[in-house]
Amino acid sequence: MSQRHFGLASLVPILTVFVQPALAAEPVKVPGAATVVAPVSAVPVTGASTASAGLDKREIRAQLLPRRYTTLAAEIGAKVNRLPVPEGGSFKAGQALISFDCSLQQAQLNKARAALVAAEKTWNANKRLAEMNSVGMVELEVSEAEAAKARAEVASNAAVLGKCNVPAPFAGRVAEQKVREQQYVQPGQALLDIIDDSVLELEFIVPSSWLVWLRSGQSFKVDIDETRKSYPAKFIRIGARVDPVSQSVKVAAAIDGKFPELIAGMSGKVLITPP
Repeated sequence: MSQRHFGLASLVPILTVFVQPALAAEPVKVPGAATVVAPVSAVPVTGASTASAGLDKREIRAQLLPRRYTTLAAEIGAKVNRLPVPEGGSFKAGQALISFDCSLQQAQLNKARAALVAAEKTWNANKRLAEMNSVGMVELEVSEAEAAKARAEVASNAAVLGKCNVPAPFAGRVAEQKVREQQYVQPGQALLDIIDDSVLELEFIVPSSWLVWLRSGQSFKVDIDETRKSYPAKFIRIGARVDPVSQSVKVAAAIDGKFPELIAGMSGKVLITPP
């Protein structure tokens, strides 16, 4: 047989090379044909376990928050007379933080009190006349209603006058002054941001798998970026709901102790080693 003509038997080995499944890692050698290397089988991927391990080992960041904070707003329209506590200053519960110029409100209260005196005198006079049957019952009842109305006006103006000093709802510090002295404010306008930094708290997200061992009162440490120091902390609250998408839950902790260098707004890395 010449080299230019191939029989059917000579084609069988070559065809076998191309249809043979790639199961072996060693090269397949066929006489008279090129060497074909079969691909190596793929390595199994453990996706679920890898994702779970990555969730548990990720860096957890937290920010220092005050225990309580609020924004004080004006309840009356008046001119700011005094702001006795500056920004960053400390105050006690019940201490006056804002004083308004309430000369107009005081004059209205005086007017209401004078109207009350007149209404009560008219009512008392009508009561004496009623004992002598010298006045009708309708006139007596009207004078009594006028006296009650005058008392209500006095109470209303006294309540407005009581808004001229804004006391602190809790002990803490002034975070920001939103107005200045001698500035006229409208009802509902924000005046001061105040915080209670007696205890600094941390809020952060942890994997929901930690709920197996995580309990309130457990201790850990947190590295604060601004001070470059570690501080003790303990868990105080665990969230009531797990996020089903991220499989995480929100927790709250508190710095365990007093550290004057720590202030609200600082942040750092939570140091927790799951058991």
